[in-house]
Amino acid sequence: MSNILVAYFSASGVTAGVAKKLAEATGADIYEIKPTVPYTSADLNWSNSASRSSVEMKDKSSRPAIADKNADISGHDVIFLGFPIWWYVAPTIINTFLEAYDFSGKKVILFATSGGSGFGGAVDGLKASAPKADIREGKVFRPGVSVNDLKKWAEGLKV
Repeated sequence: MSNILVAYFSASGVTAGVAKKLAEATGADIYEIKPTVPYTSADLNWSNSASRSSVEMKDKSSRPAIADKNADISGHDVIFLGFPIWWYVAPTIINTFLEAYDFSGKKVILFATSGGSGFGGAVDGLKASAPKADIREGKVFRPGVSVNDLKKWAEGLKV
C-alpha cells in the first residue's frame, strides 16, 4: 500500500481521467467516491434550477449518500482529493466523503477539474467537514493534463 491515496468523485468521467493519471504519476492507491444514486445528464443540467445538482448546490447542508464507506484511509498520510468544480465550490458529495472518515492528522490536497473556473470557495466549504485534517488548495486541471505534468506538480508539493 502506498502512503498516498487519490480519492475522487467524477460525475462525467473528466475528473476520473485526471485522478487515474495522478495516481500513476505518484504511485498512489486510488479510490472512487461513488454516489448511491449515479448522476444522469439531466441531473447535471445547470440551466435547470430543479435539476438534482442545482438543488444540492443551493443547499449547503445537502449530503448526497455515497455508495460505500470502504476507503482505507488509515494507512495514508497524504490524500489527493479530486472533484469537478460545481458553482465555484466542491460538490456536496465531497463533504459527505470527508464526514464519513476520520481525517485527523491527514494532509488533504485538493485537485479539481473545471471548464474555466478556479477553486473559488472550495477549500473553505470543506474545512468544517474534516476539521482535524490539513486541507490544502491544490490545483485545477484541464482534461488533457499529462502524467508527466502531474508528476512535476506533485513533486513540487514535497509530499
